[in-house]
Amino acid sequence: MSDKNFEAEIRTDFGKGAARKLRAVGKTPAVIYGHGNATRHISLPSKQTMLALRTKNAILELKIDGKKELVLVKSAQKDPVKQEIEHVDLVEVKKGEKVHVEVPVHVVGEPMGGTVVDVVHFTVAMEAEATAIPDYVELHISKENPAGHHYTVNDLVLPDGVVLELASDENIAVVTETRAAVEETPAEVVEESAESAAEENSEE
Repeated sequence: MSDKNFEAEIRTDFGKGAARKLRAVGKTPAVIYGHGNATRHISLPSKQTMLALRTKNAILELKIDGKKELVLVKSAQKDPVKQEIEHVDLVEVKKGEKVHVEVPVHVVGEPMGGTVVDVVHFTVAMEAEATAIPDYVELHISKENPAGHHYTVNDLVLPDGVVLELASDENIAVVTETRAAVEETPAEVVEESAESAAEENSEE
């Protein structure tokens, strides 16, 4: 989880032109929604916002008109050329409240020689307390598991209080042979065939 303290300002000018003016002075347009409240339009400090968004599901503590509140970053639009944050969508949250988020899967360990682990789910959907969202969940793999082995949701290491929104037998990753291991057998067969042919020619 990423807790950041932000000074936010209410904005009353909208549209692309207004957004460009905000970004020109180092501010990022954003909106806050949730809890049945009317959507609020605000601006955030651009540099601080970009740093906070390096963490998925960042929780920000905003100070708006002297009042503090927590928000969860739901999505952000980024300029593909300038790599600057153009707009941020925020959801109002309360301490102790449960939220639905997606969290990355980190693979820990090494597979058996001649195999690789193909990840099926790079992120997993979960319900977690808004102020205790994990940065990631771990999948521990073992060198003892051969090609064809399936790692499922049951193999994930989860912090307390987290509920995954996937079936317990859902595949998270699969162990497969490397290309080198797959090509090794055909090479041996070709070699054996060549030796057999040589023996037959010598007998003639």
